[in-house]
Amino acid sequence: MKARVIAAQLGMVVLAGSLFAGCGSGASGKSAAGQTASETQKESQTLTEEDQTSGNAADTSAQASQNSSGKTEAGNSEEGQKRSPAASGGNETSALLAADDFFTDRDQEQTADTSAAQEISVSDGQDVEITQEGVYVISGSASDVTIHVNAPDAKVQLVLDGLSISNEDKPAVYVEDANKVFVTTAGSTTNTLTVTGAFQADGDTNLDAVIFCKSDLTLNGQGTLKISSAEGNGISGKDDLVMTGGTYEIEAAADAIEAHDSVNISDGLFTIKSGKDAIHSEDSDDDTVGSVLITGGDFQIQAGDDGIQGTTVTQIDGGTFDITAVEGIEGTLVQINGGTISISASDDGINAAEKSSVYSTPVIAFNGGDTTIVMGQGDTDAVDSNGAIYVNDGTIDITAQMSSFDYESEGQINGGTVTVNGESITQMPAGMNGGGPGGMQGGGMQGGMRGGRPGGQ
Repeated sequence: MKARVIAAQLGMVVLAGSLFAGCGSGASGKSAAGQTASETQKESQTLTEEDQTSGNAADTSAQASQNSSGKTEAGNSEEGQKRSPAASGGNETSALLAADDFFTDRDQEQTADTSAAQEISVSDGQDVEITQEGVYVISGSASDVTIHVNAPDAKVQLVLDGLSISNEDKPAVYVEDANKVFVTTAGSTTNTLTVTGAFQADGDTNLDAVIFCKSDLTLNGQGTLKISSAEGNGISGKDDLVMTGGTYEIEAAADAIEAHDSVNISDGLFTIKSGKDAIHSEDSDDDTVGSVLITGGDFQIQAGDDGIQGTTVTQIDGGTFDITAVEGIEGTLVQINGGTISISASDDGINAAEKSSVYSTPVIAFNGGDTTIVMGQGDTDAVDSNGAIYVNDGTIDITAQMSSFDYESEGQINGGTVTVNGESITQMPAGMNGGGPGGMQGGGMQGGMRGGRPGGQ
């Protein structure tokens, strides 16, 4: 299900608010959304299936232009109310994505009700077939086993209770059809899922992950889940992927955690080593989806490409991050609202690129948090935007021999504390088309064109 499409107007609202903030108003400046109610209704997010089921379609569209908080209301589900995000109300310091839109009450529950659960012990060469809604406690150690969920419209909870599966060419967990699946690690247990070779397709479905899910997927719990994928992804979700608790050790040749519509993490301990991206949200057939929201958790990331990448919005509200990657954090709109972030990168530390057709201008905004970026040698940028960069609040400490901030349209420091190569700065260095002082400020070349290449590539 295409659960959420962020409104196209969102990027314009952020940019307009930031432009207004630059006219002497500081980080708290606001501007009008610059859009009529009818335009808002037309361009706002598509309705979720939950909205349609609950009969709120008309109300949701109207609410997008009327709700002063910039949020729309969706239907209620048994797991708790979910809302679909809309424009941020003209304040560029407002969160682009709201946690309530992505995490249900049941997502946040770290234990399962096992009073009526079915208990299953795995055996070598015998797949586990789950076709009905319910809670399933799965344990044991086996090889050549897939937990196969094919339960249309059902909610299924898999409780891993000391489970170990090793396969050569197929997922340990394959969700072919369901309304939603929960994978919950039981407290004080260690669970290990391994695929040692190349994945085999299931008809037209390219199975490419140790946990492969074609529906909404939530991972939570109080135990440990170890995932190893020698030639593919660790966890792949084709809709929304949510993680709210547990300890995860993931090593994958490709992406460690990836989903089409969104990746949303509120808590957990993560140790990730990936050949490509550590956390990735993208649908190659639809560039209007693919967001990443992280509100908490502890992340130790080593990535062969990007540490965290989203197609539309990549937003960090909290958590602790130690990222070593080619690029640390990437999206079309990147918003840092909180957290303690340490990035060591060999290309771009934080990058906003034109990845989604629903936004006219890539934007990086710092509204809080403590961000440290150390760049490798060569043609590198610590903070690089194909559009604009705004520092409204937070602490940013950059070590960069070449470029600290690189942008094409506008760069502003409206608040916060910014240090470049040990020197405090209060004015944004010049980008390719940006204003302000250029040259060797802060101990390095700040922005501009280097070696004939425009910034933000």
